[in-house]
Amino acid sequence: MQFSNNAPQSCETTAKSCCTRCKPAVPEVHDHHDEHHSSIFDDASLKEMLRSWHFITFCIGTGLFIIALLMDESHPLMFWTYLLSFLLIGGEILFMALTNLFKGKLFDENFLMGLATVGAFSIGEYPEGVSVMLFFRVGEFFQDLAVARSRKSITKLMDIRPDFANLQTANGEQKVSPSDVSLHSRIIIKPGEKIPLDGIIIEGRSTLDTSALTGESLPKEVSQGAEVLSGSINKTGLLIVETTKLFADSTVSKILDLVQNASGKKAKTEQFITHFAKYYTPFVVISAALLAFLPPLFMHDALLSDWFRRSLVFLVVSCPCALVVSIPLSFFGGIGGASKNGILVKGGNFLEALNSVDTIVFDKTGTLTKGIFSVTSITALQGHTQEDVLRFAALAEMHSNHPIALSIKRAYTKPLEVSTHAYEELAGYGVKALIEGRSILAGNEKLLQEQNIAYERLQTPDTIVYVVVEGVLAGYLTIADEPKEDSISAIAALKALGIQKIVMLTGDNKASAYKVAQQLGITHVEAELLPRIVVALNA
Repeated sequence: MQFSNNAPQSCETTAKSCCTRCKPAVPEVHDHHDEHHSSIFDDASLKEMLRSWHFITFCIGTGLFIIALLMDESHPLMFWTYLLSFLLIGGEILFMALTNLFKGKLFDENFLMGLATVGAFSIGEYPEGVSVMLFFRVGEFFQDLAVARSRKSITKLMDIRPDFANLQTANGEQKVSPSDVSLHSRIIIKPGEKIPLDGIIIEGRSTLDTSALTGESLPKEVSQGAEVLSGSINKTGLLIVETTKLFADSTVSKILDLVQNASGKKAKTEQFITHFAKYYTPFVVISAALLAFLPPLFMHDALLSDWFRRSLVFLVVSCPCALVVSIPLSFFGGIGGASKNGILVKGGNFLEALNSVDTIVFDKTGTLTKGIFSVTSITALQGHTQEDVLRFAALAEMHSNHPIALSIKRAYTKPLEVSTHAYEELAGYGVKALIEGRSILAGNEKLLQEQNIAYERLQTPDTIVYVVVEGVLAGYLTIADEPKEDSISAIAALKALGIQKIVMLTGDNKASAYKVAQQLGITHVEAELLPRIVVALNA
């Protein structure tokens, strides 16, 4: 039973539980930054539930139940008010109990709930009958809400799934489904498109956004002969790629498969409740039947009506739906609460495992670090000032949207009042422009080598942007992703809690990774990783 009318809820009712069990088929990934700054009523999942007819009937039934409680016991409409509220609140449970009964499911949770509440009505305990259904539905509401919110923590991962592939054929370019592309086919990837399949570049040069795979915000420069992975985004140039894997075996498919199959992993506590309810429900029903009929058979003064009433009371008080709802609800609530804070928990078993954790593994970029590149130092040469070097670099990068270019323009707080001429972006190298009549180059070490500019090689893990004025190196800027202000204290707090091993994983280069790890006090580092790489964390 669901308050939400969202189709892909993947809710199931089984005889193995005492309450409706709902599990997120594919929990969604949401933008937690937006959620931090919105109220609970801005939640789309909550809004959908509040608008569903399940919730509306529940509210009407609850209102009638309150009215009935305020009525005098002698009021002629009291019974009918209780009955109507009972049907509005628990009518769906009764319907499912009857349906399952005809299907041969005699002792499921709906049967126990229906039998107990109908029994309460038969002995005149109307408030108890409605209350059992009421609290059960309230538990379901919060459970469904937690499931919907946890589902949102993965949805955005689905954005990495490519929608199409531009297949190169003898008859020209054809747009096809990635699953229809065979091995060693040639596909065309245009700027702004997702790479649909793993392959090797046979023609072209570009920069790739691999953040969905590696977590690194710095684009990757690729050219002919380089391997590209599905799920990456082609940013600048046109690429022709020869596929090396089918779509089913591609990197993006492997990631999506891991996500989609994660929600079925139940914690041991959940499994215990499932097995418990499987035997508890028939035990309670059989015990109630024996309580009703055995005493009148063997006791001289025992009346069937009295003991039948007692058996019904026994049924009402023996229904452990609150217990069974609370277990999955606590796990779903924990998963939803974690996802609200940007933490993806892929199953209840993983959440339970936190109770005995002794090792914690962190991603680097955006988790331990800010995920935003910034200029950390400026070195001036050949009589230039730091202001000159930063200004020339900012002017040269004025028209670029590269993350490094953006970091330079942020560092230069003054207006870029000078226009640039003969601007040229050199893919994989940097930029070239004519500024105030002088030729300016801003780029990496490969740019200096290509232009035969004399320089001294620097030993640093950070990104270096060299600035060349009229063929002479004027200076350079050091750009790095800085640790978050609270990362050091967080690592120290974990160590104080008894965490024996803290590991940092990153797709970044080793030099940069070890620098950040040293700043944070982390001794175990795995760098230059991809999603398909398995890391063995030995004690």
